[in-house]
Amino acid sequence: MARRLMLVTLVLFACKAKQEPPKPRPPVEPRVVVADAAVMDAPELAAKLVPETAPARRLFIGRIDDAETFEAYSKEIGGERFAKFVIDLKSDRIYYFDVNVYPVHKDFVFQALYKQPKTKAAVRVFDRNYTANKVDFMMCYLVHHLTQDQWTLAFWDGDLATSEHVRRAHTRMKETFFLGAKVRFRPDSNYQENVAKQTGDVPFVLNDQLYKLADYTAFNKGVAVGTLRIVPRDTPEVDLTFATDEIVVIHTPLSDITPVAGIISETFSTPLSHVSLRAKGWRIPNIGLRDAQTKLAELAGKVVYFEAKDAAHVIRAATEAEIAADKTRRATRTKVTIPTPNLATTELTTLEGMRKTDEVTFGPKAANLGEIIHAKLAGFDVPPGFGIPFHYYAGHLRAAGIDKTITELLADPVFAKDAGVRKQKLDALRKAIETAPFAQELRAKVEAGLGALPDNEGVFVRSSTNAEDLDTFSGAGLHDTKPNVKGLDAVCDAIRHVWASTWTLRAFEARQHAGIDQTTVAGSALIQVGVPATAAGVVATVHPTDPTDEKNYTINAKSGLGMAVVDGRKIPESLIVSWYNRGIRVLSRSDEDTLLVFDASGGVREIPNPNKGKPVLTNKMALDLAAVSRALTKLFKNNKLDIEWVFAGELLYIVQTRPLVGQ
Repeated sequence: MARRLMLVTLVLFACKAKQEPPKPRPPVEPRVVVADAAVMDAPELAAKLVPETAPARRLFIGRIDDAETFEAYSKEIGGERFAKFVIDLKSDRIYYFDVNVYPVHKDFVFQALYKQPKTKAAVRVFDRNYTANKVDFMMCYLVHHLTQDQWTLAFWDGDLATSEHVRRAHTRMKETFFLGAKVRFRPDSNYQENVAKQTGDVPFVLNDQLYKLADYTAFNKGVAVGTLRIVPRDTPEVDLTFATDEIVVIHTPLSDITPVAGIISETFSTPLSHVSLRAKGWRIPNIGLRDAQTKLAELAGKVVYFEAKDAAHVIRAATEAEIAADKTRRATRTKVTIPTPNLATTELTTLEGMRKTDEVTFGPKAANLGEIIHAKLAGFDVPPGFGIPFHYYAGHLRAAGIDKTITELLADPVFAKDAGVRKQKLDALRKAIETAPFAQELRAKVEAGLGALPDNEGVFVRSSTNAEDLDTFSGAGLHDTKPNVKGLDAVCDAIRHVWASTWTLRAFEARQHAGIDQTTVAGSALIQVGVPATAAGVVATVHPTDPTDEKNYTINAKSGLGMAVVDGRKIPESLIVSWYNRGIRVLSRSDEDTLLVFDASGGVREIPNPNKGKPVLTNKMALDLAAVSRALTKLFKNNKLDIEWVFAGELLYIVQTRPLVGQ
């Protein structure tokens, strides 16, 4: 008789599914069954089913009594090691299950407890366990926040667990988990925060508090080799220049940072700030590390190996082999090609009249908005506006002889070699662009365009070059925007300023780092009606720590206008929102003391923030924003977008959509 093989059965049967919803069955332990004759007669098949090296571990247990067991049943993602458990409300049994086998609670319950297939009818019945009127189960998470060394108990962010549910889950967990006394309830939604405050005998901690406790956060994972440079805290940002082979240690995020090999900041940014988006586009490691300048002082000036991971980092002296490999990588880096500008078109065009293909005339920023308007998607508006074609930028440079100056600079070996010289020469170049006479022909057309805009109290004048918002080059934060500009003279001045920002040091260095031919760069300007935003921010249509997760989006939000969201210097409200199951997880609350509003005379001003520490977005606003973002991914056939938005009350406006480069 053939050798008898013992198989641990994950699913005992997937037999004839009944039409009526399945009833919970009494819990049973996993059992061992004998393989059928076909398997016993095919040893090679049996070897695939049950490798000899397979660990003899149960798929679920009723207790976790030590760290080794927790490690075995849990999984690490994004600086958190988490286990999951289910509590049977009828028997009070607790099941800690292997999350590497059962990715979600529902899989475990149907396969190991119900032992029935997940029919649509059965799932509808099961999902009642996420309501306040749970019948069969509570589904919970047990999380070790690694960088903070904190332990928390949580429910899915869409779960409507009551105070009694939280109390019962916390009690049962404490009885069966060896570090139960250290575990606090962590509410993941506005609803759950209110529940936590009403459950007085269960300690709780907010995600916002955990974020502030972290000594380390990886905003962009990766590996780099470069010279470690510690930038003194009191160095004026305007005096700084950087080399592309430097790993820089800074006290606070810099708005004008140019391409470097890695970024380490003592003051934490956000994953969606311009500096973080640039780091992703440059594909370099970018972390927050408390007291980094002190911790890394001994490595200053040395060539180091830098690796950013989810919950840890490595910074040490680089080996000769690592230095050589990095040199080879830099020499073979792929160069970015940007669209060739169309300089023939002379007519200013409204956003309504543009399509995606008009990026060669007005730049991708304006053309993308035109494509969105043309699609007539529901749930939001795009502020009306018009674009100025590249023709007038080229003409402005040519009339003042500035085009020749640019040609001379790009041919100058000293300019190419010395960052300090580049900074000085580019400053002078921008001043020349800003002070050169403004063409009367264009002035008349801008006046007509402004007169045709509805509700024109003030406009935003924004860049829209051919070297930003591309699939291979983001250009986030490289160029300038002038907000709430009032009057024809001021708008014409703002257009020249935006044109000039094509030649900021940060923009030039970023293009140079990408291998872009600087002679092909053209500037444009987009004029849009200003929206008096009550909330503004950014959506990235990816999960902050799991780039394969396309159902959960990351939202950063602040009260007032949005410029402060992307500079990364203050913590915004940060949410993970699912377009799929409408779950909302609160990661942090905005901590700003002030917010930006339009000034009646033009520009913006700061006022006290009455919403500090309070929700910026209601649940409805967050879910609406996720739904609109999902629609935009379909429109652009790209699941990874960077979307800028504003709310005026509950009215949503989309003001920019571009590919999320580096994801």
